[in-house]
Amino acid sequence: MAERQRADARRNYARILAVAEEEVAARGADASLEQIARVVGVGSATVRRHFPTRRALLEAVAQKRIAALCARARELTDKDDSRAALLEWLGDVVTYCVDARGLAAALAYDGAGTDPAHGNNCSAALEEAAGPLLERAARDGAVTAGVTVSDLITLSVGIALATEHHLDPVGRAEQLFRLTVTGLSPR
Repeated sequence: MAERQRADARRNYARILAVAEEEVAARGADASLEQIARVVGVGSATVRRHFPTRRALLEAVAQKRIAALCARARELTDKDDSRAALLEWLGDVVTYCVDARGLAAALAYDGAGTDPAHGNNCSAALEEAAGPLLERAARDGAVTAGVTVSDLITLSVGIALATEHHLDPVGRAEQLFRLTVTGLSPR
């Protein structure tokens, strides 16, 4: 009996996640957990059992993109120009945040700490993956001293959130990113 329940729970999780991906793509971070439950045909308590917070749901939906950004950071680590590599990765983060509704909210820091139920696993994964990129750029004198990956993620999220309702969110985000890079460059 317990094995059947686990199989049902796994199926429910997969169905909830698939519907959540569609809802987040359509409505962004404001996707309704109740609507997701209705579409899946389960109670909202079942959705909340799998995803106790909106952040947990957004992180699960963003997981593939986060994995791609982490892989991209590792791929760029050996690029000759450490500044160009870091900026290329950061540009990818901004683009992903603008393109993938809900990703910026999944990356936003909210002071919840490192509690796995309330922490920010997406940002933690990006910080770990991009750490070597930033460290190399800092060693080369290519970024201002004291800049952290957390700072860069916060800037990316801010740009994405500030432009999400703009008529041309991608163009505006790219413009703000270029302005930010000018401010990040050492004198």
